[in-house]
Amino acid sequence: MELSGTVLSVLPEQSGEGRNGPWRKQDVIIETEGTYPKKVCVSIWGDKIDQFGLKEGERITASVNVESREFNNRWYTDVKAWKIERTSQEGAGYEQNFPPPAGPIPPPEEPPLPEVDDDLPF
Repeated sequence: MELSGTVLSVLPEQSGEGRNGPWRKQDVIIETEGTYPKKVCVSIWGDKIDQFGLKEGERITASVNVESREFNNRWYTDVKAWKIERTSQEGAGYEQNFPPPAGPIPPPEEPPLPEVDDDLPF
């Protein structure tokens, strides 16, 4: 599943020790695009925290897995990102400026018309 939107907030990293060893997790709040935008908390786990390096204001498309689990008769849902693509760098202190063209842009050349021998009056 993919989720596109703007990074509103990058929450502090969490870490701990589990039965399988140490773990790291960071939550990111993304506001989706569209007529009725929604705020979604997406979790990033392990080395992907450093790999993605998200900043507030960036527009991204996140590939996520949505998973629910039950604990003490209550259900908890996780949205975990496994891939993130940046769609722009808005608000991240990065601007891509292109210099103006060096001069006027010439019109495209028209291909030559083929010569045809016919007896048409026009």
